[in-house]
Amino acid sequence: MNDPQDPYDPYAAQQQPIGYDAYGRPVYGQVTAQPAPPAPPPYGQQHPPYPQYEQYPPYERYDQYEQPYPEPQGHDPYPGRQEHPQWIPQQGAPQQQPPPPPAPAPVPEPRRAAPAGPPAGITDAPGGRDHRTEQFSFVDGPDEDSEDVIDWLAFTESRTERREEARRRGRNRVVALVAVLALTGVGGLGWLWYAGGLPFLDGPGQKKGAAAAAGAQKRDMIVVHLHNTKRGGSSTALLVDNVTTGQGATVLIPNSLGVAGQDGTGTSLGKAVEEGGLGTRESLDTVLGTRIGGTWRLDTPFLERLVELVGGIEVDTDTAVPADEQARTPAVPRGTGQSLTGAMAVAYATHRGPGEPEARQLERTGKVLYAVLRKIPGDPKAAATTVESMGQILDPGLDAQNLGGLLARIGEHAKVAAYRTEVLTVKPNGGLTDEANRKVVKEILGGSAGAAQPGAVPRVGLKDATGDEKARGAAKAALLNGGYGFVDGGRADGAAAVTRITYQDEAQRDRAVEVAKTLGLPETAVRKAENPVNADVVVVLGKDYKPS
Repeated sequence: MNDPQDPYDPYAAQQQPIGYDAYGRPVYGQVTAQPAPPAPPPYGQQHPPYPQYEQYPPYERYDQYEQPYPEPQGHDPYPGRQEHPQWIPQQGAPQQQPPPPPAPAPVPEPRRAAPAGPPAGITDAPGGRDHRTEQFSFVDGPDEDSEDVIDWLAFTESRTERREEARRRGRNRVVALVAVLALTGVGGLGWLWYAGGLPFLDGPGQKKGAAAAAGAQKRDMIVVHLHNTKRGGSSTALLVDNVTTGQGATVLIPNSLGVAGQDGTGTSLGKAVEEGGLGTRESLDTVLGTRIGGTWRLDTPFLERLVELVGGIEVDTDTAVPADEQARTPAVPRGTGQSLTGAMAVAYATHRGPGEPEARQLERTGKVLYAVLRKIPGDPKAAATTVESMGQILDPGLDAQNLGGLLARIGEHAKVAAYRTEVLTVKPNGGLTDEANRKVVKEILGGSAGAAQPGAVPRVGLKDATGDEKARGAAKAALLNGGYGFVDGGRADGAAAVTRITYQDEAQRDRAVEVAKTLGLPETAVRKAENPVNADVVVVLGKDYKPS
């Protein structure tokens, strides 16, 4: 039946979907019928131009509009409905009501005006739910700020990584610093413990040093005789390399020291050197209880040459040395750190002012030797080359290689201040003082009764406590005739009524008994005690001694 309000026209144009609205619903419209294309012309004839067919209107997308359709505030466009929103008829097109929604809920308030619909020519399809991705611009539409956002995120991430890396490096530095401080502290405490610097704890280094001081130490030494070829005279010194303690020393020996001559009789060191020095090294070994490895005769021209080879020396001079035209020696100024040439070094080393004791001149010789040792190359081969360049004929028992090696080792001690210079004090009669025996002979030279070489002539010291020069001479002659090495101990501080013969090493007891028999003394005079003279056996001659 025909509805008077909506009559049915079978010839009316049919509504077809032509697009979608802003809410994704299909929009219907009238499509104009298109004429059929003309038939193709017969074969061989030109085809007429195709007519221009009317195309559908282009689909419009909601993103073409700058802003979406606004809605009034506080207005609900679909009251009472959640599945089917209100259908808005197309403007300018025949009105057609959509099918009613199923079971609509009653609405207590009047319907409000719906928001403005899409542009003319677009209608909604009832119940349309066919949504395609190209309908939404945010799916595949480019974003202008996407690159900026990506750059900002990359920058933020890189900055965060840099901060984390900086924190990590800071933590590593703190850990490394703590580790270094801990190791330094442990190392310092370990060194203090090793050296015995911690209270109530004796380290192995301290024990080793004490053992080295108490036990036998290895020493290499040579004797140097400096001959003054212009003015005459000589100066003698011992160069010592203590291999055990790693220290060096120069021991200056006065010419007044009493030694045994070539015929066994007593003489002074200076006189023995001037007479050729034969047997002088053995005589020093007898007096000092040492084992001297060689003799270096150093004439003043060779000392001058040596100083020039090492490039000059620096010495703290204690006095000014005037120039000597006759001896052709230059002047030497007084002061600290004076630079001396070879000729100036010789002039200062041999200078002895009027009224000065011999010890003052020996001290100047020691300063020059010390300064030369500091300039000697540390390489033994280079030091040997320096010695060979002097052009000196050396002692057969001390060639350039051995002398250069010893000078290089002692020079290394001098460069690090592990060095000392001492003057051996001698009594007026040529004997050693007690201080010289204790401080120099025993500590520096290591002289003792056990230092004598196996099979060597036993050393016997004689100390006169009689006050009778005749008795002393007779006892000395008896010892020399008995084949003993004589060591002059000088005179005792007081007189002694009984002669005493002492020894320190138990191995020397039989030898001490033989000495008593040589002097015509009973065996009861022999006892074990500390020797007042540095010798194997010491005789303190008393008034009971009667020369035979």
